[in-house]
Amino acid sequence: MIGTRLKNYEVEDLLGKGGMGAVYRARDIKLDRLVALKVLPPELMRDEERRRRFVQEAKAASAVNHPAITQIYEIADEGEIPFIAMEFVDGSTVRQLVERQELDILSGVEVGMQVAEALARAHEAGIVHRDIKSDNIMVTRDGHPKVLDFGLAKLIDVGADDDMDPDLLQTMTMTQAGLVMGTVAYMSPEQARGMPVDSRSDIFSFGIVLYEMATGELPFRGESALDTMHAIAFDETRPIRTIRSGLPASLQRIVDKCLEKDSEKRYQTLDLVVADLRKVRKELESGTSSAAPLLERVRQIGEQIPSISKGVSGRGMFVIAFWGLLLLLMSIALVSESGGLPGLLPMIFIGFLVFRHFRGRRMKQMKRFAKKASKLKEVQLVTFQGDTLILVTREPKAKTYVKLNSLLDSANDGLYQGVPFKMQVREDIEEDELRSLAMQAGVQFLRDK
Repeated sequence: MIGTRLKNYEVEDLLGKGGMGAVYRARDIKLDRLVALKVLPPELMRDEERRRRFVQEAKAASAVNHPAITQIYEIADEGEIPFIAMEFVDGSTVRQLVERQELDILSGVEVGMQVAEALARAHEAGIVHRDIKSDNIMVTRDGHPKVLDFGLAKLIDVGADDDMDPDLLQTMTMTQAGLVMGTVAYMSPEQARGMPVDSRSDIFSFGIVLYEMATGELPFRGESALDTMHAIAFDETRPIRTIRSGLPASLQRIVDKCLEKDSEKRYQTLDLVVADLRKVRKELESGTSSAAPLLERVRQIGEQIPSISKGVSGRGMFVIAFWGLLLLLMSIALVSESGGLPGLLPMIFIGFLVFRHFRGRRMKQMKRFAKKASKLKEVQLVTFQGDTLILVTREPKAKTYVKLNSLLDSANDGLYQGVPFKMQVREDIEEDELRSLAMQAGVQFLRDK
């Protein structure tokens, strides 16, 4: 298709392929603007059901007027080739941003608000998207999200069949990992169980995307598509605040309510989600996050205790054994001397301080690494994203890398628990990229010019 013309569109490049067609970048020679062309593959052109779904996609997307939904210009045929001409979005998908660790929590909340608003307008128009996932949300270079691909949309007000298309379900459960996990991992429980769906199915899938933006992980994964669908239908998710520290308790509550297995217990409209996300954004901008309820905090501590021993280093085991034995002996001595349990209160307080020291060791080691690395004049920026320490350097020498690797080894040797830190060194990057990194969460050092 590259180099050919469909009506007044000159095809320039292939952007991607999927089960419902290939998408090309093209130029509208009449209006001199870039567009995206979605073309039905030749082998599917004679399939009337695929053609009908292809037309339905254009109708569904064009029925909603919202800045966060890609605009449809026209649907047409050139010879026997049907295509949809739509707005060209120059940017990255949410999945790409998450994989590159370019979404801080405030940006994720902002993207979530705009996507939820767009889907709310679609629901008001009687349209359920049914394929909300991070690959179907593009974010432009200036930060505006766009919802793509209404190819599986259901027009709920025109008597469409509620049941999932058996051919679609068969496609989703194929064993190719790229195809399977791209869609199945974002299903709602009712989709996974082959039950009728409504707008609340989109709310569950949106909750998965929100979870992914907040943590960098998907809440439901299995060895196969069927394992993943079983997890979606029956397994509980790991709380986002146990994966990424510093997340607001209010965001945890939103994610939990979006991911309720029972659709009756979920948010009933996305407008309610938008209202709650606005409160989260206000908390993040003001720096005053609401505390989690006491019972929730107790539950989270209880969930973390069994995992303390997971991935504990030799140093960590020594610290646990030393303090555990010391506190036990001191407790026995105090109880026997005081003749009662009140003598244990000081030990409980000391035990709490030891627990905080153990939990805070990772952050302390990271800050110590940043402080030492900042003393190297070649280092311009030190930031961290997850388990990766990112450094920006100017004209580094061989000894710079030797020193940084030594600091990294020292930081990892001092860990009590968890996976070792990884280090990524970026050399002589452009000022715009440096400024972008400096504006993201996790910055520990930025050299003044």
